[in-house]
Amino acid sequence: MPKRGYHHGNLREALISGCLTLIEKRGPTGFTLSEAAREAGVTPAAVYRHFEGREDLIAAAAQQGYVLFGDLMEHAYGNGQPSALAAFEATGRAYLAFARKHPGYYIAMFESGISVNRTPELNAVATKAMGVLEKAAEELSQHIPAEKRPPPQMFSAHIWAMSHGVVELFARSNPGTQSPFPPEDLLESGIGIYLRGLGLIEPDN
Repeated sequence: MPKRGYHHGNLREALISGCLTLIEKRGPTGFTLSEAAREAGVTPAAVYRHFEGREDLIAAAAQQGYVLFGDLMEHAYGNGQPSALAAFEATGRAYLAFARKHPGYYIAMFESGISVNRTPELNAVATKAMGVLEKAAEELSQHIPAEKRPPPQMFSAHIWAMSHGVVELFARSNPGTQSPFPPEDLLESGIGIYLRGLGLIEPDN
């Protein structure tokens, strides 16, 4: 691919795209800025017009990912319709779908070691995106008696942990891990057990 150097019309986006490709292939620490530049078809010197180092580039990818993730979660939540329970379950499925469809973004966001507090902009989009799951949990938790109601942050953190665990172990075909059940079924049954424990759905007969 010919070098486009400083004249590349959308250099920042090309670098983020190259970063995502390399993250999927090698993980967040398996490449250099020079390799990201090569993937984008630009000179290594051009990278430093936008990013001071690899972590800055990954943080930019994570920021884009959180925007996309937040939009997907909002769509899944659907203003809490047709019910608080259905909307909550939909956000869990959306989490799994995002991880499968956008592994580069997912790794940059949740597995790169980049703190969401690295920049105010990253923190803002991450807080907004994860706030959808918390909003869904808070809405559903209103159906639990107040004295038995967990804090919404704890409620959503439990579901996030469950979703993340299913993704890590079974949804991305990691070597040496295989489940006899589809990841979607694992997540749905796990959420069901959790919600039954809170009295939000009826026990199985």
